[in-house]
Amino acid sequence: MHLTRRTLALAMPATLAALIGAAPASRPAPAGTDRHDPKPTIVLVHGAFADASSWSGTIRRLQHVGYPVLAPANPLRGLAADTAYLRSVLAAVDGPVVLVGHSYGGAVISGAAVGNSRVKALVYIAAFTPDKGESAAELAAEFPGSTLGDTVNPRSYPLPGGGTGTELVIERAKFHRQFAADVPAAEAAVMAATQRPVATAALEEKAGEPAWKTIPSWALIATADKNIPPAAERWMARRAGSHITEVDASHAVAVSRPAVVTHVILAAARATR
Repeated sequence: MHLTRRTLALAMPATLAALIGAAPASRPAPAGTDRHDPKPTIVLVHGAFADASSWSGTIRRLQHVGYPVLAPANPLRGLAADTAYLRSVLAAVDGPVVLVGHSYGGAVISGAAVGNSRVKALVYIAAFTPDKGESAAELAAEFPGSTLGDTVNPRSYPLPGGGTGTELVIERAKFHRQFAADVPAAEAAVMAATQRPVATAALEEKAGEPAWKTIPSWALIATADKNIPPAAERWMARRAGSHITEVDASHAVAVSRPAVVTHVILAAARATR
């Protein structure tokens, strides 16, 4: 095919427009596509008896719609220490943040967000939402329904300054039914093998002033949860004034229902922009 100079000149504007994806002047660019309207970074904090891989399904979905995501390892050694660690992680994140916590991770994000103006929303996924002076262990015991105590084994571990501490693990044979009843058995077996033990001190340590008193929050209640009683999750969420969603799911709701978890996180993220 022979193209004259005139033909090339006439085709050039259309070609350039196709290459750069130019939009008509009457159609604004989608929100979050420029540096003046950045999408917040979603920081996902796992809880006890889990690890960061429990967020895998949620991470894939969030990344698919263009959100930057970070899922750090939660040390699970003590509430103050875990909170301080998460603060150090947040300090390295540029721009706005939506902070998400599962289970005990809810107590950690509540403390880590205090005084951080870049945290625009808190999301609690089957999580503890403690007030000042409350511990995870106390809150779980205030409502009937948890069977966790019958499934955990204590074991000793060395403390950095000497002596020993006590940590808890869920018995592998009981993990599926207790923690992840709605997850396929083979996947639950992997989760049981990779579970992160939690120090009893972390569950018993009392929380400081919580960020949910000043930062908007969202909560997902897992109505088939056997670790944290759903009634406790619901009561804490209502007290915090959270936007509440309920789903029929186990404590491992991020694994069994990642689409629902992602929906709640996106609702929080979009409300901050």
